[in-house]
Amino acid sequence: MPVESEDYRKKPMRTLLFRIAVMALEELGWKVEPLRRSGKSSVRQITKGKTVKTVSIRTSRDTWIAFPRNEKDNGWKTLADVDYVVASTVDSFKNPRFAHVHMIEGDEMRARFDRAYAARKKADYSMELGRGIWISLYDEESNNPVTLVGAGAGLAHDAIKKVPLTGNDANTSAVPEKRANQDTETTEALSIPEAKRRLALSLGVPESNITITISS
Repeated sequence: MPVESEDYRKKPMRTLLFRIAVMALEELGWKVEPLRRSGKSSVRQITKGKTVKTVSIRTSRDTWIAFPRNEKDNGWKTLADVDYVVASTVDSFKNPRFAHVHMIEGDEMRARFDRAYAARKKADYSMELGRGIWISLYDEESNNPVTLVGAGAGLAHDAIKKVPLTGNDANTSAVPEKRANQDTETTEALSIPEAKRRLALSLGVPESNITITISS
């Protein structure tokens, strides 16, 4: 049953973006199945004929995606084990009108995240292991500010699917509701650096201008 615009307003954006990503893969001829042994809700096995690949579906409500470093600080959780990253994101943080789905080779995404991590580490950013390192999909990669190192994967790779999110054209061929609800990845706790990043993005100011004070 199609998801009309009325349904879109009722459903969490993350769930809808995940469903759109699965739909995009299926329309390309892939059979999409959970990889249960992985223990990671974003990971899928995709099969086309004799070709079998592993993907991580990342959803984004602000055009940035994240992967966490592992506890040994020698690689990436989830990202280290996949052939592709499927990024399902809104087109704009402030005024989302479309969902875009990008399919990017794992080696490229690992290289982008490696560059991002190395640059922030060199700049003495505080990065807790196990927390997500975020990169922008639609900003041009740049050394200034350092948070744009590794950016631009969404610019380098055309969307494999584009779906309207608002108005009468909002319409997606649904994957089963039960699957979408069970498989959507849970949100990690919000860190101070990530809170600063989102505030800076929302207000249109540099992160260095954001100060967060917590009191009990």
